[in-house]
Amino acid sequence: MKFGLFIPQGWRFDLVGIEPARQWQTMKDLAVAADKVPGWESLWVYDHFHTTPEPSDQATHEAWTLMAGFGAATERIRLGQMCTCMSYRNPAYLAKVAATVDHISGGRVEMGIGAGWYEHEWRAYGYGFPEPRDRLGMLREGVQIFQQAWTKGVASLDGKYYQVDGAICQPLPLQQGPSGIPIWIAGGGEKVTLKIAAQFADYTNFDGTEEGFAHKSRLLEEHCDSLGRDFGALTRSANYNVFIGETQKEVDDKVAWFADHLATSLGEAAGPEHARRTATQGLVGTPDQIIERLRRMERLGMTYAITYFADAAYDRSSIELFERTVMPAFA
Repeated sequence: MKFGLFIPQGWRFDLVGIEPARQWQTMKDLAVAADKVPGWESLWVYDHFHTTPEPSDQATHEAWTLMAGFGAATERIRLGQMCTCMSYRNPAYLAKVAATVDHISGGRVEMGIGAGWYEHEWRAYGYGFPEPRDRLGMLREGVQIFQQAWTKGVASLDGKYYQVDGAICQPLPLQQGPSGIPIWIAGGGEKVTLKIAAQFADYTNFDGTEEGFAHKSRLLEEHCDSLGRDFGALTRSANYNVFIGETQKEVDDKVAWFADHLATSLGEAAGPEHARRTATQGLVGTPDQIIERLRRMERLGMTYAITYFADAAYDRSSIELFERTVMPAFA
């Protein structure tokens, strides 16, 4: 199993209390530290502009700018976004950005891409908020533009949503796989998103519960069969919030810290409630408990876990415990 690490960028109120002038150093230090641990295959950020679950005036750093910064600051670890919203940037432009970051990083970019969902953010930035069928249509056309740009060096598409006529992408990315830069299609929409993933993706990312993952995997396999795609060629991943401790008391203390932390930004009622929901959607427990949970997921075909540690910007002990105890079990 491979492991990815989310770097706090503010979107989940995970840089609160750190002065803006120190936030990049905090993020960079975490990225450089992960780069030195062979067990981390990749680092990740979210592609969002406003905090969640509520928009606020707290910092949220932009994903692709961070990609370039991390590319220059690290040497080995791969760089991903979970996930870039197709409609936030023209896809021909985004293909050019990603190719440039691929050169900066020495060929380490992953393209995580999805249709987008955060309505407040869309409208605030003047993108409107198209119907789901239109957002998914943009995703389908945009991925085709990526593949042309990264493999042929030029893209043309007279689509319903995007019209690109000879958009040049030179130099080509350093990576020259089937898609150029590896493409992750994120989302579990059963009729359209998973079908797009079956057609175009190198990696998928969806529901990390046992029941949900098994169900989405069956549907993905059906789409692959209908398209003539080798289901086994797609790597299936999931995202996990991690609250880990040597003892149950340590685990409880970390969840309690998270609730108190969110209460300062979301209020005494909403903060703890959001913390409770977050802690029920991930890897919560002692190392042995987390290893057993991941073993069950591995048996279902989940071979890439992307982890989020809420306390990463303030205390690395959770990450370090995970590195010492969980990762070796899957080495």
